[in-house]
Amino acid sequence: MAGNAQQVRFAISISAEDYIYYYKGQATQVIVNAHDGRRVQFPASCLQPFVLHDGVNGVFSLCFDADNKLVGLEKIGELP
Repeated sequence: MAGNAQQVRFAISISAEDYIYYYKGQATQVIVNAHDGRRVQFPASCLQPFVLHDGVNGVFSLCFDADNKLVGLEKIGELP
């Protein structure tokens, strides 16, 4: 993480059936509650690389800059 970039960690579980709404563009934003209590919104398209046959599941780290622009999204773990 360079400069003034910040990181937010969150867990997410979206079934394959529910992800279809994002895939079709019927829902374009994902809103999650981060582990630190913040509510974070980001483009659903960021999750596309992490979609498996059962949907999107795991613990993620979202990195954003000082202007709140998304810098990156990384899967850092599995759900318990």
